[in-house]
Amino acid sequence: MVEETVQQPIIDWYATHARDLPWRRPDASAWAVMVSEFMLQQTPVSRVLPVYENWMHDWPEPANLAAASPADAVRAWGRLGYPRRALRLHAAATAIAGRHGGRVPAEYDDLRALPGVGAYTAAAISVFAYRRRRAVLDTNVRRVLVRVMQGREFPANTVNSAEQRLAESLLPDDPARAAVWSVAAMELGALVCSAASPRCDRCPVRGQCAWRAAGFPAYDGPRRPTQTYAGTDRQCRGRLLGVLREAAEPVPRERLDEVWDDAEQRQRALDSLLADGLAERFDESRYRLPETH
Repeated sequence: MVEETVQQPIIDWYATHARDLPWRRPDASAWAVMVSEFMLQQTPVSRVLPVYENWMHDWPEPANLAAASPADAVRAWGRLGYPRRALRLHAAATAIAGRHGGRVPAEYDDLRALPGVGAYTAAAISVFAYRRRRAVLDTNVRRVLVRVMQGREFPANTVNSAEQRLAESLLPDDPARAAVWSVAAMELGALVCSAASPRCDRCPVRGQCAWRAAGFPAYDGPRRPTQTYAGTDRQCRGRLLGVLREAAEPVPRERLDEVWDDAEQRQRALDSLLADGLAERFDESRYRLPETH
């Protein structure tokens, strides 16, 4: 079967080439997997590792994080980016402590009901922590499948039902093997079948790859979203949040004004931090990280 000719070489490749990452080790808890999944969203492993290690040292269980303040979570998140993830992880830990006895739930629907846990994250936790048989479609897996199986350079901007069915059709029947297949395809996409510089000479399924057989046709679908940072509201938010994160006391408005020249953009960014719960007004003229749950 086509599925088996693709599965086994990738699983064998993974056995030899997988990175030693703490959330993949046999003794990694479901909480460790969950923390890694939150941190790895749109963030490379190299940036995640030091933050992850400190986080797990300080809060080895959901109840430990739930007992801390949201401000503690945002400070520990540091410069990892997209800091709302820290608040969502804190909220999820609080829910786990309150609803599930401090144990990360195993069932997909229970995971989806947690604050900040979307479809991908719920699938990843259920598969990688509990060996449930479910398709895990991150950016790397999607790119591998669409190239190898469909002969296209990149998948659509969002997951569609046909792509979901393809991923499910490739899952091995055995749940434990299916979990290995999912992480192996993910690792292949991260290390070999990358977006910008695929290393096809190192690919274990280059002989079965439909994209290679078609002559590597370039992507011709809708424009793929690109991210900019310099000069954006996101950069301004980061500057303001950095001041709040590093301060031991509530910060006067004047200190925030010093880090960004454009007054209109600065106000817009501050308003968005307040709306997102990443900052709170301490009094008429001072601001701080969120201290209340």
